[in-house]
Amino acid sequence: MVINGAYRSIEHRATVNSFKERLCIATFYNPKLDDDMGPAPSLVTPQSPALFKRIGVAAYYRGLMERELYGKSYLEVMRTETIEGQNN
Repeated sequence: MVINGAYRSIEHRATVNSFKERLCIATFYNPKLDDDMGPAPSLVTPQSPALFKRIGVAAYYRGLMERELYGKSYLEVMRTETIEGQNN
């Protein structure tokens, strides 16, 4: 959401391999609860409009924890409508 779709992520899948070591590095974005979150302003331009809504951090976490497990990602709920009226 913060990178406004600038980088594509893939569904994370791991295959256990007893011959090779695997390393995973997790990174976290931990904003204040009374702040808001959304696409970084520097990544939103007329040529690259915001793909995600801005929302309060507390509201985002509340929605994330209260949602039903439909689909793969809560980010789909956060998408804005495109010009064609369809979600990206």
